[in-house]
Amino acid sequence: MRSDTLTEPATLSDSALNEQVIAWRRHLHRHPELSFQEHETADYIEAQLRAMDGLTLSRPTPTSVLAVLKGEAPGRTLLLRADMDALPIQEDTDLEFASGRPGVMHACGHDGHTAMLLGAARVLTQRRATLAGEVRFIFQHAEELFPGGAQQVVDAGVMDGVDVAVGAHLFSTIPVGQVALKAGPLMAAPDVFEITVVGRGGHAAMPHETTDPVVIAAHVITAMQSIVSRLRDPLEPAVLSVTTLRAGSADNVIPDTATLTGTVRTFDPALREAIPAQLERLVQGVTSAFGAAYTLTYTRGYRATVNDPATTEVLRQVVRDTLGADALTEATPTMGGEDFSAYLTRAPGAFVFIGAGNEQRGIVAPHHHPHFMIDEDALGVGVQVLVGAAHALTRL
Repeated sequence: MRSDTLTEPATLSDSALNEQVIAWRRHLHRHPELSFQEHETADYIEAQLRAMDGLTLSRPTPTSVLAVLKGEAPGRTLLLRADMDALPIQEDTDLEFASGRPGVMHACGHDGHTAMLLGAARVLTQRRATLAGEVRFIFQHAEELFPGGAQQVVDAGVMDGVDVAVGAHLFSTIPVGQVALKAGPLMAAPDVFEITVVGRGGHAAMPHETTDPVVIAAHVITAMQSIVSRLRDPLEPAVLSVTTLRAGSADNVIPDTATLTGTVRTFDPALREAIPAQLERLVQGVTSAFGAAYTLTYTRGYRATVNDPATTEVLRQVVRDTLGADALTEATPTMGGEDFSAYLTRAPGAFVFIGAGNEQRGIVAPHHHPHFMIDEDALGVGVQVLVGAAHALTRL
């Protein structure tokens, strides 16, 4: 893998292209679709790609699109990925192109990811004569909903023969114009659990005649925090959060059951393997001490996203070459999850954060929020990074 400077800067001097990327993003933002339902989105993307020369198109799944571009010189095969699904959130912005679908919103930047990859495809098709190897552009469905679309397209053969994979994510917590990279663990493995405490209900005025599952669930929730605080190496990151508790339907009735759900986030594979047994042992001990029973369902989500050091270093050089050294910053690992990790089981690669926040313009809302917005200047930055990555990573 070579990391020397690019022979041709991946800058966007074509203002018309920049405007087109913004137009693509705004169309997608106006017409969001939920995970596994991206039929109109996939059709729209395919139509835009068909207007570009030199691409071979296919549908790995009903709502994903793959475009393949072969360079004029021998080289490596690179996969560039964008996700394109939206979230079940009611948008609360004053954007002229706000979501036209009630209860559905692009609140995580996937509309921008898709627009950036379309922009990169347009630039690279126009520069095919200077491109080595092969670039695969995968417009992936269903990143937001487990089991996710990444594993499905991998199973469909999208990664067959791929040497390296790159993905990009817009981040409103990083200032626009900044690009953040980090070798090693970047995003956590997000697992989920559901615990039902099975007691014995009765009248709330006579708790001694019941086995109160609400009280027991409260003890379970408190005890569960010891998994992170006492059963884990304090130098190894982990999060255990209980996010819902459902029990009862009347203020004078102690219910028979109480159900709680939550998530566990880890980087270390060994810790990820150990926590379910620790959780089961703890829940069994607490419930049995109160004379109750329980059920526990533990579901493994996406793997942790771990950036390949060599690929990350090449991308650092791409950022320096295309945007300048001041644009490059070190990414802070996040306990959020990403199904981009599925691609990394088949080839080395890296995930890059593209700054999209702007405090002066009030673009500060977090992801998955009704007020979420991006500074659209970030789209041009993302295109430049993806185009630069294609030129640098396909060279033998």
